[in-house]
Amino acid sequence: MVTIKNVSKAYGSKQVVDNVSLSIAKGKITSFIGPNGAGKSTLLSMMSRLLSKDSGEIWIGDEEISRCKSDALAKKLSILKQSNQINVRLTVRELVSFGRFPYSKGRLTAEDWSYVDQAIRYMDLEEMQHKFLDQLSGGQNQRAFIAMVIAQNTEYIFLDEPLNNLDMKHSVQIMKVLRRLVDELGKTVVIVIHDINFASCYSDHIVALKEGKVVKAGPTDEIIDNAVLQEVYGMDIPIETMGTNKICIYFT
Repeated sequence: MVTIKNVSKAYGSKQVVDNVSLSIAKGKITSFIGPNGAGKSTLLSMMSRLLSKDSGEIWIGDEEISRCKSDALAKKLSILKQSNQINVRLTVRELVSFGRFPYSKGRLTAEDWSYVDQAIRYMDLEEMQHKFLDQLSGGQNQRAFIAMVIAQNTEYIFLDEPLNNLDMKHSVQIMKVLRRLVDELGKTVVIVIHDINFASCYSDHIVALKEGKVVKAGPTDEIIDNAVLQEVYGMDIPIETMGTNKICIYFT
């Protein structure tokens, strides 16, 4: 599991993450929800060592990440940030192959290419795999970057707003892919997500944050609760049950 102990991060006098402690279950989807400025992305960035923490500890299994070698960490966890800028003109297939760099160091084997092919199929990118990224829509680009993360084949997958720029069809597709990665391959997925209905329908656990603190963390059914959401978002959010899912009616 991922264990976060008393982690904090400040920018000047602004405490962005404030003494957060959490345990994130292995082999599950955990979603971070909360309003803008809650510290969700900052916490995820510290969990992946993209951002240094001011204090506290973050453990993945029995290793504290600050003591992990970069190569070893890249084989254990993968991270997709909100914004991804690449200054080299690449095809989709070339981008996805970058996910194999921790293993191949640029010299891909037949096994590496099999992971690339599998990731491209997962994200329904076969027909555009030889197109350049600058020929694609924003949503197609996002799917290509997610395919690169899948090709990395790490036990832990961290995604910061993976549904950015995606239409409804492809948002559902990505959440179903993440569900398959957990259910079929035993991956541990942590996502920052704004749409609480996607969090409700696809997550096993939810962490609700506000102003850098954890309001509540637990099984999805406990967090998708009117009183909890009122505390997190400051608005009354009626909840309807559809099948086995709780749907939040926040747009009226």
